[in-house]
Amino acid sequence: MRIHAAALFLALTPALPAAGCDLALLLAVDVSGSVDRREYAVQMEGLAEGLRDGVVSEALVRGQATVALMQWTGASRQDLTVGWTQVTTREELEALAARIETAPRVWTEFSTAIGEAMTFGARVFDDAPACKRRVMDISGDGRSNEGAEPAEIRPEMEALAITVNALVIRGDDAGLPDYFARNVMTGGNAFVVTAENYDEYPERMQRKLRRETERQISTGPERVVPVGFGGE
Repeated sequence: MRIHAAALFLALTPALPAAGCDLALLLAVDVSGSVDRREYAVQMEGLAEGLRDGVVSEALVRGQATVALMQWTGASRQDLTVGWTQVTTREELEALAARIETAPRVWTEFSTAIGEAMTFGARVFDDAPACKRRVMDISGDGRSNEGAEPAEIRPEMEALAITVNALVIRGDDAGLPDYFARNVMTGGNAFVVTAENYDEYPERMQRKLRRETERQISTGPERVVPVGFGGE
């Protein structure tokens, strides 16, 4: 199923939360040209193993969370790969993790359009069950170089009560975590986790999912989570 990016939403009011669902979590995976075959596999396997983590899986099941997966690259190239899937048992969580782990890659050689990915993600949340929290989890290894600037999309995400967190693969760009913190991260409890390279991705994703599945009981200032802390 593919949803084409459209105009931004200026006056939408989020639905009231359903009694059962604590978290709607949209996992957004970078499949731009800078990501090779091995790095794509590392992302998908890291996501699957992160969901299987005992702390994460318990929180998702207890909170009757709903999870979706999208792939994104250049402008007009975003794909909803796994639609909203509610997790109420360990068996349902394992089935979801297996789907993510084996999801085929949609694109291989296009640009990096983070703002377009955020706009697409907002549309995906239109079809999500009403939950107490709505979180978009973006992984990326580069700055936006096509389409709308992500900083321009942040006010719309805030208006829709969508928190945007990020896992940044720093590589050779020392300023990349700060770029994501200033331009992508959205919401009072939002945060950025940094991996130095793709080899660190699975462990950083596990820590990030643990933090995202925790119940948020207060609103604090936005901040970057430096490497070595990973949200803990």
